[in-house]
Amino acid sequence: MTAPTLTHAPVQRQLSLDVLRGITIAFMIMVNNNGGDGSWGFMNHSAWNGLTATDVVSPTFLFVVGVSIVFAFEARLARGTTRAELTRQTVRRAGILFLMGIVVNAFPIFELAHLRIYGVLQRIGICYLVVGLFYLWDKRVWTKVVAVIVALVGYWIMLRWVPVPGAGMPGRDIPFLDQNMNLPFWLDRQIFPYHLALAPPDYNLHDEQGLLSDITSICSTLMGVFAGLWLLGSRKIATKTKGLAMGAVGCLLVGYLWAIWFPINKNLWTSTFVLVAAGWSLTALMLTYWAVEQRGWGKGSSKGWTWPWLVFGSNAIVAYMLSSLVSNSFWKIKFTSGGRQMDIQGYLFAHSFAYIPNPGWATFAYSISFTLFCFIPAWILYRKKIFVKV
Repeated sequence: MTAPTLTHAPVQRQLSLDVLRGITIAFMIMVNNNGGDGSWGFMNHSAWNGLTATDVVSPTFLFVVGVSIVFAFEARLARGTTRAELTRQTVRRAGILFLMGIVVNAFPIFELAHLRIYGVLQRIGICYLVVGLFYLWDKRVWTKVVAVIVALVGYWIMLRWVPVPGAGMPGRDIPFLDQNMNLPFWLDRQIFPYHLALAPPDYNLHDEQGLLSDITSICSTLMGVFAGLWLLGSRKIATKTKGLAMGAVGCLLVGYLWAIWFPINKNLWTSTFVLVAAGWSLTALMLTYWAVEQRGWGKGSSKGWTWPWLVFGSNAIVAYMLSSLVSNSFWKIKFTSGGRQMDIQGYLFAHSFAYIPNPGWATFAYSISFTLFCFIPAWILYRKKIFVKV
């Protein structure tokens, strides 16, 4: 995509972006509550190297954050908000997102001795803060392109040629991208010992939302900024759609080619994962933009199909946080039933969805039901025109 020419016309809200945000958050809730054992492969993350549809959800949400930064910031600046005010708002919102993530991790047991520090909302907050301030104080496209290239290549160099303390050189003394002995996981164990993602006795092994991979996660958000700048430019809608398609093809080609030497890995958020995920995110944005903005299928009398996605997209963070709090309660609260210890999710599944003969359909039915449960409060807020902004 070439550098866009920004206009001074009022910034128009992109319905297609709201639709994509809603689709992303709905699928995120589904895969985070996939019913457990027996769920289909695409409803689970890759065990290590590789890519599934589930792996693309988180980077797509960060990508949408990047697109939203462009449109939201430009709209506020057009209304007379100063850059200093926007800076304060950005810092405040990032801090709230980080604290919300801590609450999600702790709820409902609040075991502070092993409280997980990293998390999805924390990563969103960090990416929003860094990319938001970067865009606010420097709107030049080339500086962001350079930042992405330096970060992606630099991350590859760190993981490939920087020795892991106590283990040795990747590719020589230890396998390249070893599941436990790699630089990002080693660093997390030094910074937050016994406050990582996994449950005992493995809670000090690693955390897929770790500190070092924030570097490449920020790149995922910057890829969204590039798309946002492209869509904000003064060019025909059809041209914008083609540009998104070309960007998607370019990211996928480079990402899959580079993966020959640097595997795609969501746990480490490798540089190839950034590019391939961005390619699929651009594809999703291109399709929704083509359907809604170019074909007009989400507007006027044909807007019905967009309704559920707009409900989720209008209060995406609220929907995600609610799903996480309920999900945490379902698997952290234990009780005895029939002489054995169970959690709430296991009890509900055993007494309802387990009667479906096919395990794939049984777990999918649970996933859909849980997502519909989370849809209800989001729908109430949407109907009352309450849009919660952090």
